[in-house]
Amino acid sequence: MQAPEPGQIKRIILIGPYARRNWYEDKYTIDFSDYEFWIVVNHPLFTDERCWLRARDVIRSELGKRCAVDLGIYAKSDIRVAKAERDTFILDRIEAGITLYRSSRDAPLGDHDSRGIRS
Repeated sequence: MQAPEPGQIKRIILIGPYARRNWYEDKYTIDFSDYEFWIVVNHPLFTDERCWLRARDVIRSELGKRCAVDLGIYAKSDIRVAKAERDTFILDRIEAGITLYRSSRDAPLGDHDSRGIRS
């Protein structure tokens, strides 16, 4: 199956203790809250784990063991279904979360060509 359009991140949301502002940091036991991000993409095919291997590798190489980062990947259609079914697990986290990026509001992510930068 081929996606009808190129993969696009529609929204990035910080959820969990850092979004609720109730994180914990214990310097003696080195116990910290983890960062949890939900990424909403435009098509279910882009939720496949293989699409996110590089992102996870970069996070792991940049942060090492300094803090835990978890990525939850959802399709925009998953969010629509959650709203229709009143899935409180998903809806409560989105409502309490902090939207860090929204494609309808913010500049495109990774749009290097428009600035003359090539990777």
